[in-house]
Amino acid sequence: MKIAYIGQKGIPMKQGGIEAHVENLSIGMVDVGHDVYVYTRSNYIDKNLKNYKGVNLINLPCIHSKHLEAISHTFLASIHACFQKYDIIHYHGVGPSLLSFIPRLFSKAKIVGTFHCQDKYHKKWGIIARFFLNLGECAVCKFPHITICVSPIIKDLCKNKFHKDAIFIPNGFKINIDTNTEILETLNIKPKKYFLVISRFIAHKGIQYFIKAFNKLNNPDYKAVIVGETYHDKRYDKQIKFLAEKNKNILLVGQRSGQELDQLFTNAFCFVLPSEGEGLSITLLEAMAHEIPVIASDIAGNEIFTYMNFVYSFENKNSDDLASKMNYIILNKEEAQNKAKITRDHIYNNFSWDKITKQIEQLYLSSIN
Repeated sequence: MKIAYIGQKGIPMKQGGIEAHVENLSIGMVDVGHDVYVYTRSNYIDKNLKNYKGVNLINLPCIHSKHLEAISHTFLASIHACFQKYDIIHYHGVGPSLLSFIPRLFSKAKIVGTFHCQDKYHKKWGIIARFFLNLGECAVCKFPHITICVSPIIKDLCKNKFHKDAIFIPNGFKINIDTNTEILETLNIKPKKYFLVISRFIAHKGIQYFIKAFNKLNNPDYKAVIVGETYHDKRYDKQIKFLAEKNKNILLVGQRSGQELDQLFTNAFCFVLPSEGEGLSITLLEAMAHEIPVIASDIAGNEIFTYMNFVYSFENKNSDDLASKMNYIILNKEEAQNKAKITRDHIYNNFSWDKITKQIEQLYLSSIN
């Protein structure tokens, strides 16, 4: 099959759940023999990079602004895709799916859309953007031939609000266990002595709640390591830096990838997901696959794990409750580690990219036969 992916910023991914999803899925499709094309944004991926691990990259321009970047790039990609004789055109995200009607009308390809998250609830968007993102939720259920959702909560939303029988296929994880400590030594942190957050600096990711909670711990034996950087949200970036500079044990280490990120995951004492809204966090999956204890907000997107007691849950936006859970894990290390081992086995059995790629490939094949 000739497959195209539209909506992501590009691959190789630098940050972002959709980018991680598309990278793993597209490489997986190449590995099983398909001809794959990923549309990339000119301000995200070097335009001279034409191929990544067998995936063809099509770099197109976009309007570099928070509100127009995704839709301007998606428009150009949608027009371009109509003339490429793809078998499958797969849109990622509700915003880009607004334009999935273009190849639906003007190409013979089968259109697939993945509903990753209810982006309209993210704090970075204003009233007008939220209106269009709300339309995007309808679009991803109405325009594509097939709609995929990454969590049971979103599947229920598609059914109850848009009368669409969406297909639940979760995100997956990809990790590399690395017990080396070069990056830890560089940052002056000790193995199993730091809480880890990995996130883009966007207000709905809740990093501010984590910092406030960590400040309440008052335990000098542990540090807080926050991996990530801003993407358009400079005001929030300044807020986080202002909160963090008051405590020398809070480290903002910027964007990390590859071996450095592997080491930070592997050697962490605990991973914290303080987000106010998620579809199904790939970073959360990766943390659980690394067999480290996890504390996550009690949002709907995390229910798939909280109801099975795989994570320690805290009340969303409540830094006092988060601090209490962090302190509990410090005092109950053995219990937390036993839970992490059970969780790891579940993740390995149910969230591998090989399994997910096969499921999506079967959907593609059934749609064109």
